[in-house]
Amino acid sequence: MKKKSLSLLFCFLLLPFLTTAQQQPGELFDPDFFPFSVWYSGGDARAPMLSEVTPQSREEWRKDLQQIKDLGFNTVRTWVEWQRAEPRPGEYNFENLRLLMELAEEVGLKVFIQMYVDSAPDWVGKQYPDAKFMTQSGVQVESQSAPGFCTDHSGVADAVHNFYTQTAKVANEYSNFYGWDLWSEPHIINWANIDYVQNAQFCYCPYTQARFRDWLKEKYGTLENLNTVWHRGFLEWEDVSPPRFSTILSYTDYLDWKTFIYEKLAEDLGDRYDAVREADFDNVITSHAAVSSIIISPHLGVGATDDFLMADVVDFYGASLYPKHNHPDRHWPAWRVMNMMDFARSANIDKGGWYVGELQAGIGTIALLISDPVTPGDHRVWAWSAIAKGAKAVNIYAYYPMSSGYESGGYGLVNQDGTVTERAINAGEIARVVDENQDLFLEAQPAEAKVAIVYNPLSQMVGGAQRRSDYPGGHHDSLIGYYRVFAENNIPVDFIHRRDLESKDLSQYQLILLPWSMMFTEDAAEGVKRFVENGGYVAAEARLAWNDDRGYASDRIPGMGLSEVFGVEEHEVWMREEAIPFEITDSNHRAMERLSSGEKLTGTLYGKSVKPLEGSDVHVLANLGLTGDPAITVHEYGEGQAMLIGTFMGLANHPELVDENTRFVLGLTDWAQIDRKVWSSHDGRSDNNAVTLRLQEHENGLLLFAINHGQTDEQVQIFLALDDGSYTLNELISGSEIVQRSENDLLQFETPLDGRDVKVWDIRAE
Repeated sequence: MKKKSLSLLFCFLLLPFLTTAQQQPGELFDPDFFPFSVWYSGGDARAPMLSEVTPQSREEWRKDLQQIKDLGFNTVRTWVEWQRAEPRPGEYNFENLRLLMELAEEVGLKVFIQMYVDSAPDWVGKQYPDAKFMTQSGVQVESQSAPGFCTDHSGVADAVHNFYTQTAKVANEYSNFYGWDLWSEPHIINWANIDYVQNAQFCYCPYTQARFRDWLKEKYGTLENLNTVWHRGFLEWEDVSPPRFSTILSYTDYLDWKTFIYEKLAEDLGDRYDAVREADFDNVITSHAAVSSIIISPHLGVGATDDFLMADVVDFYGASLYPKHNHPDRHWPAWRVMNMMDFARSANIDKGGWYVGELQAGIGTIALLISDPVTPGDHRVWAWSAIAKGAKAVNIYAYYPMSSGYESGGYGLVNQDGTVTERAINAGEIARVVDENQDLFLEAQPAEAKVAIVYNPLSQMVGGAQRRSDYPGGHHDSLIGYYRVFAENNIPVDFIHRRDLESKDLSQYQLILLPWSMMFTEDAAEGVKRFVENGGYVAAEARLAWNDDRGYASDRIPGMGLSEVFGVEEHEVWMREEAIPFEITDSNHRAMERLSSGEKLTGTLYGKSVKPLEGSDVHVLANLGLTGDPAITVHEYGEGQAMLIGTFMGLANHPELVDENTRFVLGLTDWAQIDRKVWSSHDGRSDNNAVTLRLQEHENGLLLFAINHGQTDEQVQIFLALDDGSYTLNELISGSEIVQRSENDLLQFETPLDGRDVKVWDIRAE
């Protein structure tokens, strides 16, 4: 009887652990709260530093937190720094965190925690002197508040993960705690510029090298296989080392090393996720990139990330958004703001949302470089653009300007003395509108895009280390040259990863673009083939699948069996760094109806002619102006069609749009028979004069966002494809409401839209 009672007691005690479903990174996190926060951690200390707790701190911090609440924010984003929180091994000090959690709860704010481990405690280096980061030339990096120590060392990794778990135990004591950001702007090394080493690459310490060897064993199985692919003669696995320079014979080693870095950073983030989940089963866990990885090259020495890989291992991944980061000449145009957000959204497309990890609060400073002022209009455009593109959290950086360092005086929502600014009041008003309608913004999702642009970081590595500086922006610019046309004409577009071609259901798309895809994989080629066979439309640029993922050349181009899909093979390639003309030969084809025969498209870098395969029925749309040979062709394959463009037209369409190229890109949507759901009288306005529309869908109707990126007031006509009937349009920011009728399946209305202003309508059928 006693034994049975003990068994029942044990089961009762164990029940919470058996019934609590622990959130996993692959699972969809269903948020019930929309954090709209400002970064603040008590006093005016800048992240990752922390203010000293004094007898006055409670009163001073409560005053700041009450002001944050009164402005309209529902959350405060605080931070925890390793070197302050664990000054000695196993001795934890969470005094700052506990005080802030208590005070935030008193004033009615939720708390989001940012973790910092790059400023590692000095005892870590003393205890593990062999854990220093190392360059390719063998230089060990001494940590001086950053960059800390390499977590490929098991001792450092254990200490870091234990710190995450201990922090989670403390945070979960408080009912107002909401979630985590595990890693701000992940790289191998953070917050340090190792400028005394030329082209410093990381990390070549013994522990990262050992981890790389394990990765190679998993990929190749045997040393013999590795030797064959790398063109080497290693006798023992311990002899294998990452490449340090380029050679003429092979760059497969370089491809492996850089691919390993991508995957390593994602795995490191996943390890931090697991460490927090040991003590926190269900709060949201995120991380955010410095900038979207479409901008970052894998050649980056401090370690490039791939947003799609990083998003796999957290509940939501995001980005820092600093459109006026410093020098006025570097301010983001409208297309950059939209691109950064659309790319982050796309990387999280299976998550149902993404996070704005940092949104610029005030004037940007880096040493002597200073941005133009950040205005209330800037915050309206930036914050609402992010929400329109599916963001499920906005975190403004920071409440106080930076109090120290080379950013001192910058990035503050309020003044250094704590006085409130006009932009703080405005940002709080945006936060209040979001908070009042957060159920709606959480539920609504951007309308499905029918166009996809393939992001393929492999293609940035054609030529290996030798091509770091020849056309470093080729991949990015090629994608942007197409993206801008869609974005500025209010045609929704997703970025999809090359791996999505390999394994994902892409049936939602009607048109897939393959810019700058000179390096490809067999599985991706099979994915293209399947997509076209099943009725999809694909447009690809010059030298498609020229190299495989080992850097080996295909026997003919398009490679990997894609010649059969496109119905042609490469004939001649002419390299020109100036504009290359392509003459339209058939303006009657659906893809060319916006152009006239004899008009010229503009290519660049490569001008490529093709020969139709024997027996293939290929439609020639344009000739290469240099030779008069066929250069843009269409071929029916299965139920779909494939177009080959014998140049890099996207690259030629950026940074300045070419009118003929833009009309050609729009013609691709006609070719793929894509129906538009929303458009305006201002479609096609470029750069900072764009008026953009974004449609979202929710259970009871639609959300329509209208955003004026320009400075001038506009009168905008909006057209929305809706079934005939009456609809109520409730404008959420002003609270105004109108009723409009749709006729002939088209609802149209006119609205004033002030410069740098936004309107958001909740549209429901009467």
